[in-house]
Amino acid sequence: MLERLARLSALLAGALISFMVLLTAMSIVGRETVGRTVTGDFELVGLATGAAVGLFMPLCQLHRGNIVVDFFTSRAPASFNATLDRIGALLLALTCALLAWRAGLGGLSSWRAGSTTMLLGVPEWWAYAPMVPGFGLTAVIAAQQALFGFKTRAHHGGDTA
Repeated sequence: MLERLARLSALLAGALISFMVLLTAMSIVGRETVGRTVTGDFELVGLATGAAVGLFMPLCQLHRGNIVVDFFTSRAPASFNATLDRIGALLLALTCALLAWRAGLGGLSSWRAGSTTMLLGVPEWWAYAPMVPGFGLTAVIAAQQALFGFKTRAHHGGDTA
């Protein structure tokens, strides 16, 4: 179930990235051919970027795609590295839970205030809304990994826990 939700989240993030690419390309082509850009393109790209980051996180964590700096632990026993990985997953779970909570509060605050972007008047809470489930799902995945270990091999060569 977590795998399916993480993949769905990443597909939504990919759709946002595709939207940003098309919007940016249209704006550049318009500027170079007819001398006009897409009004508010940078606003929409900014909103979509924040949302995409939150939505890509669950799949990244599920497959242990985060950067691992193992300079000091590369020669340590696999069991030691597995313990450190699980502690790291717990810290990430706590951090992502905090980010989900704060993004939720930020989105509610933006919604209540009627806060919008300057040029297009797009509600700013639209950027917060996808961050909350993205960071929340990442927190759940990381907590599961911290408690029960990892199902996939670490990219830094450590054993699974």
